[in-house]
Amino acid sequence: MSGVSVMKAANDTRVGWIGLGKMGTPMAANLLAAGHAITVYNRSAARADALVEKGAALAPSVAALARDCAIVISMVSDDAALQGITLDAGGVFEAATPGMVFIDMSTVSPALSERIAAAASAKGIHYLRAPVSGSTTTAAAGALTILASGPKDAYERCLPLLQAMGKKLYYLGPAEQARYLKVAINMMLGVTAGMLGEALALGERGGVEWAQMIEVINNSVVGSPLLAYKAEMLTTRNFAPMFTASQMAKDFDLALEAGRDANVPMPLAAVSRQFLGAMIASGRGELDFFAYVTMLEELAGLKPVGSHG
Repeated sequence: MSGVSVMKAANDTRVGWIGLGKMGTPMAANLLAAGHAITVYNRSAARADALVEKGAALAPSVAALARDCAIVISMVSDDAALQGITLDAGGVFEAATPGMVFIDMSTVSPALSERIAAAASAKGIHYLRAPVSGSTTTAAAGALTILASGPKDAYERCLPLLQAMGKKLYYLGPAEQARYLKVAINMMLGVTAGMLGEALALGERGGVEWAQMIEVINNSVVGSPLLAYKAEMLTTRNFAPMFTASQMAKDFDLALEAGRDANVPMPLAAVSRQFLGAMIASGRGELDFFAYVTMLEELAGLKPVGSHG
């Protein structure tokens, strides 16, 4: 690798950002706030307006962005979107010059990530996998947990960028470790929501007062940071999405695909995915995935009353 100047993540290195959704926008804003020069691209260009007003440049295409930036970061919705901006014609890899650092922070399959790694290697691109754990709130606060794997020297040189977006950073290894751990964690989130929903429906049937039941569970041995984070949502029964059931179903598909590829049996994940499908079919797909409890209540013939009706 010729010149550290291509790899460094100092404030004078222009950073490209692809994907300005609910998570990508606040993450890119934090890079700007930290003093990094960034160029952004989004399929719907209007979504870039707020960042452009704060000093970001706007690229007309993915290829133009890649030609202008030594480091490119993406935060996109799924495998198809990531393949489109990397491997397909007009993507980052076609326009990139050797030595570029490409950091993908999306939640995607290990299988696609392996293909991207091979293509990056062939082009002399340094590819970091850096999926995140957290919500739009933690993204805005620059407090995400970032799971990183890939070339360690690229990771170390890009730490200033990652630290502008995350509070807890973990380097996990040279290959797809970050991808596997991310889908494993999201799988555990979904299974937890299912378990809790069934427990709440059972307690409700037994006459336990709703808010008190949530408080007691939250303060019991099975309490967790996740439950504490969702306690208000459950208590008020306001399931406005922090992460939708449809999004969770997509992540379960990633986990189950990875399990099949690796011959790892995942029966709990498979059953949980079926119930996520039922949430979508019953009109709950765009609610927070913790709205699972409402489907269990329906199946149990419960009709919530009072403050939780």
